[in-house]
Amino acid sequence: MITTVVELDQWTDVFQTSAGAIYQSDAERCWYVDFAGKVAKFDYRCLLKLRKAVYHIDIEQALLNTTKDPDVEIIFICACDHCYVLSLLQIIALKELLEGTFVMLELNHIIHDRLYSLPL
Repeated sequence: MITTVVELDQWTDVFQTSAGAIYQSDAERCWYVDFAGKVAKFDYRCLLKLRKAVYHIDIEQALLNTTKDPDVEIIFICACDHCYVLSLLQIIALKELLEGTFVMLELNHIIHDRLYSLPL
């Protein structure tokens, strides 16, 4: 999935599925989303905007829609350089990837709080 092997050493694997992965770069203070055939760099604010845009898509309504409209969504995030044109299956996979990522980030935060808030 990753095309740039050199920088992989500096990236921390946050969450990974069969459809893609999200990596964190502490040196650059950003996240790399490896999904839909490309690796995109996001800062935390843009990653939150991506999550909001994906969660805002009504997948159930799109699946139940019987018109002949194409089953694709364009995800464009303001103030970010990346745009995704995804099928409904890809949107479901991206939503799973983002959900897992934010669960892992929250879990890391909880563990950090518990370890450093213990009385000595």
